[in-house]
This record gives sequence, C-alpha cells and structure tokens, in this order.
Amino acid sequence: MSQRGETSEGAPGAAADQQKKKMKTIYIVYLIAALDITWMFLQFSVTPYLAKKLGFDTLWFGYLQTMVGIIQLLGGPMFGRFADLFGARVALSLACASSIVFFLLLAIADHPAMLFIHKIPTVFMHVLPASQMVVTDLSEPEKRADALSKLGLCFGVGMIAGSTLGGHLNTRYGEAFTACFGAVGSAFSLLLVLKFIPKTTKAQTPRANTESENKRKSIFNVGEITRLTKFPGVTATFLVKIVAGLPSGIFQVMFSIIALDIFKLQPEQNGYLMAYFGIVQMVVQGGVIGRLTARYSESSLLLLSIGVSSLVGLAQAYMQNVFHFCLTVIPMMFSLSVFNVITDSMLTKSVPSSDTGTMLGLCSSVQSLLRTVGPTAGGFLW
Repeated sequence: MSQRGETSEGAPGAAADQQKKKMKTIYIVYLIAALDITWMFLQFSVTPYLAKKLGFDTLWFGYLQTMVGIIQLLGGPMFGRFADLFGARVALSLACASSIVFFLLLAIADHPAMLFIHKIPTVFMHVLPASQMVVTDLSEPEKRADALSKLGLCFGVGMIAGSTLGGHLNTRYGEAFTACFGAVGSAFSLLLVLKFIPKTTKAQTPRANTESENKRKSIFNVGEITRLTKFPGVTATFLVKIVAGLPSGIFQVMFSIIALDIFKLQPEQNGYLMAYFGIVQMVVQGGVIGRLTARYSESSLLLLSIGVSSLVGLAQAYMQNVFHFCLTVIPMMFSLSVFNVITDSMLTKSVPSSDTGTMLGLCSSVQSLLRTVGPTAGGFLW
C-alpha cells in the first residue's frame, strides 16, 4: 500500500517537474527569438543605406530582396524537415551559425556583387520557424495560438531593440561596425542554444525500423513534404495565406525604400519608426491575441484580420506623410499579427506533432514566396 501511495504521489510531482522543464525551454526560446529579431532589424538599418552607397536603384534593390525570397522559399521546407529529423538544438545551432556568416559577409561588402553573396546563408537562417516548432511541440493544442502569439511579442521587442540600436550604431559608427555587432550577437544566441535547448522536443514514439521508414528520413524527400498538403484544410489555408498576404507582403518588403525616398528618413529616424512598429506589435501580440483566441473561433478571427487588412490598404493609398502612415500602423499590425498567428496555429493543428517543423517550414516558405514576388512587383509598380 505504501509503495502504491508513493507511486501515486510521485507521478504528479514528476509531471510538474516535466512541465517546469518545458516552460523553461519555452522561455529560453522566447529569448533566442527576441535576440534573433533584434539582429535581423539591426541589418535592416544597414542594407538599404549600404545598397544606396553602392549604386543600387529601387529596381535592383527589389532584385536583391527577391533573391532572399527565392533562397528562403527553397530553404524553408527543407529546414523544417531537417528540424523534425535532427531535433531543435541542431536546427537552431545551424540557423544561428548561418546568421554569424551572414553578418560577417555584410561587414566586408564593398561591391554590389557582395550584397548578393552575403544573402546566400539565409537559406539556413530560420531561427523563428525553429522557435515556433519548439513552442508548438511543448504547448497544449488549445493554448497554441496564445503561445505562438508570445513569439510575436518577442518579435516586437526585437523590432524595437534592433531598429533603435541599428539606427544609432549605423549613424555613429557606420555599416561595417553595425554588421560586426550583429555577428557577435548571433554568436551569443548560438551559445544560448547549445547551453539550454534540448536535443529534441518531439514526443518519443516507437518507430518501425524498415527500409521505407529509412527513406522517409531523407531531408530532400519532397514527397514527405508535399504529403502534408493532403491533410484536411491545409491546402485551403495555404491559399488564403498566399492570396490575402500578398498586398501586405509587397508593402512590407518595399517599406525601407518608402522610408528612404518618400519620407526622407535618416537611419536613426527610421529606427524610431520601426521601434513604434514594435511597440504596437508588442501590445497586440502580448495583450490582445490571447484574449481574442480564448473568446472567438480561429475562423472568425481569420475573417476579421482579412477585413481589417483590406481597410488598411485603402487608407494607405491616400496617406501623404509619416503622421498619416503612423495612424494606419495600429490596424495594420493588428491584422498582420492575428492573420499570421491564426493561420500558423490552424496549420500545425492539422498535422501530426512529428511534422510540425516541416509544416512551419512550409509556412515560412509562404512568407518567402511573398518576399520573392513582392520586391519585383513593388519595383515595377513604384
């Protein structure tokens, strides 16, 4: 009797310890994601101004952004598959190491060709999708949208810190120093991954050791990737994600040119504007989306986000200055945040937990597709 009693008392304790470990990992992942977004927005304060110094016009800058979109379009699903097969620690380590190489190449860029070459490591730079995979694996399905929205809160923190820091560093010390700072920051993120992230976050399930199973373990098994689109509702959600996200995608990738040519913003001023974006996103992701998902269905919130995005597009067609633009930022960030969180949550719930990394890689490739089409379309529409 006493042994049974000890067992029954130990089980809840073990479950509580396991939950604490999961939450600790999730919080570390939030920190890594916030740092990665910080370094990403740091380079946003470098690339447009460096490109202008090297003689890029709007069309060539669009080509540069299109190249990134193509690389990440191809790399996203493969990276997601890699994360499912080899685990969170290896995947995040690869992504952070690629960021270090990316910034070092940017620091030595002194020719237009170097700006294209330094984008090559972006094929592996998928820290945010890998972080989403970890959060998805470790969170309960009913709390998934809220947990993913907290990553959006980290995005806001990184946007504020990266934009402000990048603007100051670029103004005072130049593009090369700012890029080197990003490389050092990415190295710190890599150390956090190696120290705190477990080898895998997947639920351990027995697998048959067969030849067919070994073939399925290939990273380049396109059939295993496209297989996910056959699950109910996945294809329809992807179509909505692409079609409804295209207009905002064009605007986002061309915003740095808008800030430079239309609003005539200096690097430091552009940093302040991006910090404003971050504050709005922090409020939306941290204080609004969790409450909305607890009260309304995901399909209703998806329709709401698309409707608000349409109204924002109409308003932006008539904006004349920075103040007008700032007025449209609040509904724009609301619609983007809700749209991305809800679609990602719906898609990850549609597939088994063993395939969440690949699914989030496909979601990342949708964003890359929009970045691929967006810059070129924006360059011709300009």
